[in-house]
Amino acid sequence: MQKKIILLILFLNLISNSFAVEKDYFMMLKYSKVNVRFGPSRDYPVKFIYKKTFLPLKVIDKKENFRKIIDYKKNSGWIHISQLKKSRSLIIQSDRILFEGSTKNSKPIVNLQSGRLLLVKKCKKNWCKVSTDQYIGWIQTDNIFGIIK
Repeated sequence: MQKKIILLILFLNLISNSFAVEKDYFMMLKYSKVNVRFGPSRDYPVKFIYKKTFLPLKVIDKKENFRKIIDYKKNSGWIHISQLKKSRSLIIQSDRILFEGSTKNSKPIVNLQSGRLLLVKKCKKNWCKVSTDQYIGWIQTDNIFGIIK
């Protein structure tokens, strides 16, 4: 009887693991020129080419060594995992103010336009410390592409 229970538990565990859905997550481009393909293999033709290092991309599927991605403009395709790395970047989707501290009462540093690429230093609560060009400061994390809350 114990063997049957153990086998049943192992079987149910195997079934639940095979149907587990991995949540979407973000990665960023490792290089300044990356091919995006129509399918998950080098045999598929190139759909378009990214020419922006650190661009954050949402991974929505995977097959072997390829990841299906979608960018902030809703372009999608397949990229080899060797062209990606863990994301520490984001893109603002509306005009924003970069602050000295992590509160709205902090001194404003600069206005940032929608579509601006920012590199993340650290995050806490609803704020991230970021850098862009010659500026370093804090930005609120609402309406941003590159962070899953």
